[in-house]
Amino acid sequence: MTLSLGDLSITPPVLLAPLAGITDLPFRSLVSRWGAGLVVSEMIASGEFLTARPGTREKAELGAGVANTSVQIAGRAPGPMAEAARMVADMGARVIDINMGCPAKKVTGGYSGSALMRDPDHALRLIDAVVSASDVPVTLKTRLGWDDGLRNAAELARRAEGAGVQMIVIHGRTRCQFYKGAADWAAIREVVEAVSIPVIANGDIINAQTAREALCLSGAAGVMVGRGAQGAPWRLAEIAHALYGTPAPQVPQGAALTHIVKEHYDEMIRFYGIDLGVRVARKHLGWYMDAAGTPPDLRRRVLTERTPSEVCVLLDDALDAAAHLQASDKAVAA
Repeated sequence: MTLSLGDLSITPPVLLAPLAGITDLPFRSLVSRWGAGLVVSEMIASGEFLTARPGTREKAELGAGVANTSVQIAGRAPGPMAEAARMVADMGARVIDINMGCPAKKVTGGYSGSALMRDPDHALRLIDAVVSASDVPVTLKTRLGWDDGLRNAAELARRAEGAGVQMIVIHGRTRCQFYKGAADWAAIREVVEAVSIPVIANGDIINAQTAREALCLSGAAGVMVGRGAQGAPWRLAEIAHALYGTPAPQVPQGAALTHIVKEHYDEMIRFYGIDLGVRVARKHLGWYMDAAGTPPDLRRRVLTERTPSEVCVLLDDALDAAAHLQASDKAVAA
């Protein structure tokens, strides 16, 4: 199955969600290599982007050859949103995504993110400004609404489509739910039925089973995966294989896994520099080690080591899941 946004084909319709501090260039590139219809950058605050606040423009860094990249922008004023849209389009973004779904208080307190769902008229002014700013396809990411008393995603979606938005992603929770409870995939169906453009289901989709259920309940045209890809950049390819029959990924194990993780780590160090790269990489290494069952003491050594070369040496043992299992079996037998 293929979705079209302008001249961009999204195949398969399994997308990587924008995750703050996670979906940077090294991670997006890795996920793209395994297979993803579209990868989305970390959310970029338009005002900070225009003033070149340190670290902000790096979030939109695309990388040569990464053609299926969407850059997500957020803000509360039409002018800065339009200018940010023009700039990221000039940088090579194939898609511009507008964030109206982030529930974080520091975002909604600034009248951005999901706070905009409380004022659809103002939200439409922002959408109009971004759509008019360039020829790059514009998408919109929202939640079901602000709270259970204001579930207006379908209304906003209809108006957004009329303004030129070409695809909508719906996280199946309200803002006031944050990430508590379960995503309501069935509630996304109201949005699907309200528009003629593709709607993508998001929230709690972590594997093929949950992706299939989300599609069934929502009627959506595709799925967006966030935390399910943490420590498993091949997860989207696994889901695409199960849902759409794309080639099955060879999930790395043993030495192959260690090689992939070291490669990811090296890319983070190159991208951020040693001091920041070592810190940013810790969350990713932690997820890889969680899956490998790394013993706590060794895990701690990896995450506290500050010398990249030493981290790579420790990873050989830290990711040896078979050795960890054998040690565990011996401990139980004793």
